[in-house]
Order: sequence, then structure tokens, then C-alpha cells
Amino acid sequence: MISVDTKKKELIGPFKNNGRRWRADPVEVNAHDFRQDAEWIAAPYGIYDVGRNHGLVYVGTSADTAEFATDAIQHWWRTQGKKHYPKSSRLLILADAGGSNNCRSRLFKHEIQTKLANSFGLSVTLCHYPTGASKWNPVEHRLFGPISCQWAGVPLKTLDILLESIRDTHAQTGLRVCAKANGKPYAKGIKVSNAQMKTIRLQRHEVCPDWNYTIDPDTS
Repeated sequence: MISVDTKKKELIGPFKNNGRRWRADPVEVNAHDFRQDAEWIAAPYGIYDVGRNHGLVYVGTSADTAEFATDAIQHWWRTQGKKHYPKSSRLLILADAGGSNNCRSRLFKHEIQTKLANSFGLSVTLCHYPTGASKWNPVEHRLFGPISCQWAGVPLKTLDILLESIRDTHAQTGLRVCAKANGKPYAKGIKVSNAQMKTIRLQRHEVCPDWNYTIDPDTS
């Protein structure tokens, strides 16, 4: 079982980062946070392994799209999931109902089918939190909370500083976090046709079928 979500986008450059940190000398930052002055606009997509108390943050520098989200989950399964759960044939994903892992997104469902279910033979169950309930998503307070505390007061001047701050994140619960940068460009507005939707082996659950469903691999 994994919990996923995109953290707030971060401006990479000489910008103020709220928090307090003891230093011999102050760090100069810009007086204003203008997006056009940023070197990058980072989109940290978090994947929290609930059973192992381990997080992976997939940091993109392009659009936060359904394709980006599924690439992050696929990377987690390829590099960590298969290693720690070699006999597993089912994956449960807890996600918000909006954003790049939107419960209504055709592209997200199609990408889950091709990149996870078909590629690895996994039955993938999605459970989306309804609007206003995302604060119960474990990734929010078990992964993103400690990360925010770790880089509080540290200006994220470069992408490397952001990545190192994520990798240095720990908690008394034993949390460990790794980070991966992804510079691939992602296009917005990709449409999934009705014919493509028919190839998705989607089974909606009886309880809240719009938010809970399973996508089985296409063995044919």
C-alpha cells in the first residue's frame, strides 16, 4: 500500500523559505518571489510506502500531469516495490481526488493500465480521498510534514539543495526518504479517446464507485 500526492510547487532560486535556522552569517534572498525569476519550478511528487515507513519524492521540473504522476509510481515500483514485495500481485494506491492523480482523469487511468497493470502484471486498486478529506492521506503528514520541517529556513537556491534536503529528512518514527530528479518535459491537454478507454480493465467498487476502483492487467 502506497500513499501518493504532489507537494506544493517550489520556486528554485534565491527566495525566502519560511522558518528559522542558526547561521553565522545571513543568507541573501530576493525581496519578492516572482516566478519569472526562478531557475526552476519544482513539482515534488511524493510516494509513501505505508508498511515500510519509507518515502520517495520524484521531483519534476515540467508540468504536474497524470503522465508525470504515473511515471513516478512506475519508477517507485521498478526500483523499490519489486525489490521489497517480490511476490505481490496487487497494489493499493491512496490518492487525492484532484490534481495529477484525479479520480476523473481518463489519462491517469490509461497510464495506470499501461505502465503498471500491463507492464508488471499488477492489479492496481485506487482509493481516492474526496474533496476536503485529503488531510487523512498518510503522505501529507508522514512524508511532506517532515520534509517541510527539514528544509525550513533554507533557501532552495538550486535543485541539488532541494534534493539533498529531502534525502536528509528523518523522523523519530524511523522515516527514511530518497529523492529523484526528472527533467522530462510533459505536455498538458493530452486526450484519451473512447476507444482507448475501452481497453482499460476497470472494475468499480460497490462503495463510492467514482472514488474506488481496480484496474486489472490485460493478459491478452
